[in-house]
Amino acid sequence: MNTDEINGFLIDTFNQHSLKEGATQGICPLCSSDRQPKNQKAQCASYDWERGLGTCHNCDTSFQLHTYQRKGSSEKVYVRPQTPEQFNDVSTNVETWFGTRGISKQTLRDLQVTEGPEYMPQTGKNENAIQFNYFMGDQLINVKYRDGRKNFKLFKGAEKVFYNINSTVGYDWCVIVEGEMDVLALHEAGIKNVISVPNGATLNSNNLDYLDNCIDYLDDKTKIVIAVDADDAGQALKHEFVRRLGAEVCYLVDFNGNKDANEFLIEHGADKLKAVINSAKQVPLENVSTLYDIEDELKDFVKNGFKPGFQVGLKNFDDIFSTYTGQFITVTGIPSSGKSDFVDQMVVGYNKNYGWKTAFASPENQPTYLHAHKLMRKTWQDMPSPGDIGSNKWKEVTSHVNDNYYFIDMDKYNLEAVLRKGAELVKRKGIKCLVIDPFNKVRDVNAHSDDVNRYTMDYLAKIETFCRKYDVLTFIVAHPTKMYKGQDGKIEEPTMYNIKGGGEWYDASYHGLLVHRDYDRNTTKVKVLKVKFQNLGENGAEAHFTWEPKSGSFIPELSVNAGDEPMPWD
Repeated sequence: MNTDEINGFLIDTFNQHSLKEGATQGICPLCSSDRQPKNQKAQCASYDWERGLGTCHNCDTSFQLHTYQRKGSSEKVYVRPQTPEQFNDVSTNVETWFGTRGISKQTLRDLQVTEGPEYMPQTGKNENAIQFNYFMGDQLINVKYRDGRKNFKLFKGAEKVFYNINSTVGYDWCVIVEGEMDVLALHEAGIKNVISVPNGATLNSNNLDYLDNCIDYLDDKTKIVIAVDADDAGQALKHEFVRRLGAEVCYLVDFNGNKDANEFLIEHGADKLKAVINSAKQVPLENVSTLYDIEDELKDFVKNGFKPGFQVGLKNFDDIFSTYTGQFITVTGIPSSGKSDFVDQMVVGYNKNYGWKTAFASPENQPTYLHAHKLMRKTWQDMPSPGDIGSNKWKEVTSHVNDNYYFIDMDKYNLEAVLRKGAELVKRKGIKCLVIDPFNKVRDVNAHSDDVNRYTMDYLAKIETFCRKYDVLTFIVAHPTKMYKGQDGKIEEPTMYNIKGGGEWYDASYHGLLVHRDYDRNTTKVKVLKVKFQNLGENGAEAHFTWEPKSGSFIPELSVNAGDEPMPWD
């Protein structure tokens, strides 16, 4: 039954696990290989080829039979550098300099390192520059230039890929480092299957577009050694690689006080560098840890206390609320109060401040182009007009929204399918936020639906597991049950206890927010209903906003605190 499309999604790989095509029963690609030998061929899974899903009755999990791409997705057009007819050796002076870094002429030849004149914007003139040539297959994809003053640049408009990515082909493992010099250093030590990020590491950025472009080279690896720099930026990059590639395949290197692989080579030699790579330790087991596994975090806490939470960039709201990743936020409010709109505002703020990408599972935010239009307005800070179509600003904003926001479109939404797609988007696109809006239309089809409290508990437990495993911040928009008017004729403000299964919502949620329209003041109020950790916010505190119609953005007013009034759950 081969096909190009299932349920509106274009198929990238049909039958990705190479299962017996057309069979309704067979082995499970997730657990069969780990079972006792006598049970490894047991037909423990059911296949639904038309839906593209499999279900295992042994490990009780579901899996995709195929890989997909979004329908209508467009390929970016990149500029490629011109491939020279011949790659000449570097000059004697450059060769001598590399020699001081422990790099031989043969390694330079093997990696096709060259030199030549290149305009460097940092100096405003042509400089003699070392050229690190980035190949994918037999195609020259990009070039990294380095002049004598340690200024760098990549070829303008070229695709970002890992340096030396071809070296991973034919290996079931590879090493990831943070610079081209580290690739040369490991090559010198006899480790050929090593790749480098093209643009180093920065704090608060998870835009690893080069990983998105090269993920197919890494999908089959059973071991990935992460040997990045020992500074804070390198450690943030390490964390993101583990999150994206999966802790089960990642191994970590300790350079014992040296900054990186090249510095280690200079100080200790090639043999010891090879040994330290081979002694890389696997990321600690999930759900199991010892003190030594978390000693770095412990030391950091002793030195610095609680880390500050992430903020959206709205001054009055930032004063009363912040969050960590790996958590979920419940957002409630009566209909037409602006819940979805404020969540959009939050993820746009996180994107602006930290580069976070977001996926939306929003059955009520349809059609999708209108939701994209809302995100465009908040990013643009204006209402695009017909005359803007095709302009540089239009191209800039649409490209940004296209690269940072993903819409999960399904005929029938269910929680397990949404979380599977979320996990795929973590790996493929590096999303840091997931929005489920609203929860009652993204059903958990496998939960106990006859008991509302048990259903809610199971639902939120699955979301919490997803958040912690992938270090994702998830928003759950939850409508309250029927609300009643008070003596003043106004609808009472809901709390988390007004959501169906309310007690479970308050107990399980890391944070709770109320978005409430104040029609008398023509403002929107956002109230903190719960923060799990008091260093992240203030229970009962409020922030008030006016809504700017052209940009669709919330404009802060002065903060208003709830004072000493008891909370509804007190």
